[in-house]
Amino acid sequence: MLKIASKLPHLGTTIFTVMSQMASEYKAINLSQGYPDFDVPEPLLALMTKYLNAGMNQYPPMTGVPYLRQQIAVKVENLYNCKVDSETEITVTSGATEALFVAIQATIQADDDVIVFDPVYDSYEPAIQLAGGRAIHVPLDDQFNINWGLVRAAMTSRTRMIIVNSPHNPSGSTLKSDDLDQLQALTEDTNIIVLSDEVYEHMVFNGLPHESILTRPKLKERAFVVSSFGKTYHATGWKVAYCIAPEALSKEFRKVHQYVTFTTHTPTQWALAEYMESHPEHYLELPQFYQAKRDLFLEEMKDSRFKLAPSQGTYFQLADYGEISEKSDVEFANWLTQEMGVAAIPISVFYAKPVSGRHVRFCFAKDDSTIKAACKILREL
Repeated sequence: MLKIASKLPHLGTTIFTVMSQMASEYKAINLSQGYPDFDVPEPLLALMTKYLNAGMNQYPPMTGVPYLRQQIAVKVENLYNCKVDSETEITVTSGATEALFVAIQATIQADDDVIVFDPVYDSYEPAIQLAGGRAIHVPLDDQFNINWGLVRAAMTSRTRMIIVNSPHNPSGSTLKSDDLDQLQALTEDTNIIVLSDEVYEHMVFNGLPHESILTRPKLKERAFVVSSFGKTYHATGWKVAYCIAPEALSKEFRKVHQYVTFTTHTPTQWALAEYMESHPEHYLELPQFYQAKRDLFLEEMKDSRFKLAPSQGTYFQLADYGEISEKSDVEFANWLTQEMGVAAIPISVFYAKPVSGRHVRFCFAKDDSTIKAACKILREL
């Protein structure tokens, strides 16, 4: 009988797959996995058809279609006053998960330490382990902010990377200007790489700016910055993203990328490039679009027994169910899905060590009718 030594023996199926399958099985309203239930903008769909029919169906350059990389560079300069070289510093990838994986595989060696912040998105640690590194978990505080004193205490001579995620999944918290000051001070004159997961960059609320690593030249020179077209254009299934990094880091990134996916769906890249050029208002208006959905969710939930602190960013909202049930969050999420018909994500699965809080995560990237139908059920608990 074949014996297999697993490289990830402690892992099973992701919580997102588990809860979405459960939602489907029990015909629950799915507020668990983070994807919209509304469609891609019509002009973008028309452009996809245009480029499919125009014969743009063969391999593009490994680094991405030049037109798309140029439009990314334009956007970055307009938003963050940051000039990036579209030829040497931007790589298009098949989703943000690939970009994150590749950045880690390209730079993390055996016995390197990588600092991550709990609750932490679940794709980081497996990639670190597969590279031979070790994830060092630093907990966020009760408001889901970074305690930089704890970061300093966790740093050693083996620290090779710090992964930051803002806006943060699953909490919806955001980095502030002072956080970037602290990160810059801690990493200056070190050999530490920053991996910045900014896939929700266009979903920061209340008129606040997104504090991108790209706004700080000293951080940019040691950073991989990852963003996602799927999140921005309501097309998570297209799996198109990009990574911005200085030329030296991009060279190492591309060495791995070429043997992971090699390249990304050609007509999608052309369609996104033209849409970015002709409709820049889409990503500029996205904060208001998703804030309206967040506010609708909060308004619909105001008479419930859930406690909610308004999400600062992303399309997720944490909810404290402590007044409703004493079940663990996994038990509560299962019960909520199977018995009450609304699927959510338990937060404890994002932690390395057990937590005592009772929180679940809801996704409000849904049609208003879906939000209202789900909240009607949740108000009755």
